[in-house]
Amino acid sequence: MKYIEIKEMKIPALGLGTWDLRGKHCTDAVLSALDFGYRHLDTAQMYANEERIGEALRRTDVPRKDIFLTTKIRPPRLAYGDVLESFAVSLDKLQTDYVDLLLIHWPSSKVPVSETIKAMNELQADKQVTHIGVSNFSVQQTREAMDASRTPIITNQVHYDPFRSQSQLLEFCIQNDIMLTAYSPLAKGRAVNNSKLQEIGEKYGKTAAQVTLRWLTQQNNVSAIPKAGTPDHQQENLNIFDFELSWEDMEKIFELHGGVFKKLRSLIGII
Repeated sequence: MKYIEIKEMKIPALGLGTWDLRGKHCTDAVLSALDFGYRHLDTAQMYANEERIGEALRRTDVPRKDIFLTTKIRPPRLAYGDVLESFAVSLDKLQTDYVDLLLIHWPSSKVPVSETIKAMNELQADKQVTHIGVSNFSVQQTREAMDASRTPIITNQVHYDPFRSQSQLLEFCIQNDIMLTAYSPLAKGRAVNNSKLQEIGEKYGKTAAQVTLRWLTQQNNVSAIPKAGTPDHQQENLNIFDFELSWEDMEKIFELHGGVFKKLRSLIGII
């Protein structure tokens, strides 16, 4: 497993996204992923599956300290008191006394980010939250969150895949030692069926999905959290750290969304 080094800590570069996983299937998927070696789990209040993930955390033999667990405050609960109240419910459902990372799921047009961040900082002071971050924030909104917080903003979780450019945000994140966490990294299946990604994969004996995840995690400060509800997909996604894409192939993938690869080349770590 590759780790992202952010703010003097290490976070697994590949995690398990759990959006749309429900019921027993969700619990079984998390247990399977942990058995395979996943140590980065992502959920949210909005996903309505924290309780099922909590059941997996209770049943697994993997020590809680070895799991990097993320959840997110849903948009209607971003007021100061609502953050504290809803997060207490999340902890109860997750059957843990802390989360490693708490995010604002979406920016609010009604609640000032400073109000939400104040509550999150208090949860950190109480050791119920280790780190905080944001999700679906623009560069400017991320700056505002950074200015409002007494502690570092360690990630911005956004939709990032080969067909969607995040070059401005990625540049900002690298310059400010922030992790860009890519959700829906396989573009909801679109990447799997892309002929260019399949062609690149043939060179390495890898699938289009594996090429996509390697492209993401080969970039500086980028982690990926693909949803994988079956053991086969979980194992496939995990097997991406035994090869490295050439810079020519990285460029070909950036071209899928019109990315200016040469400008990003030094930033993403490809020399």
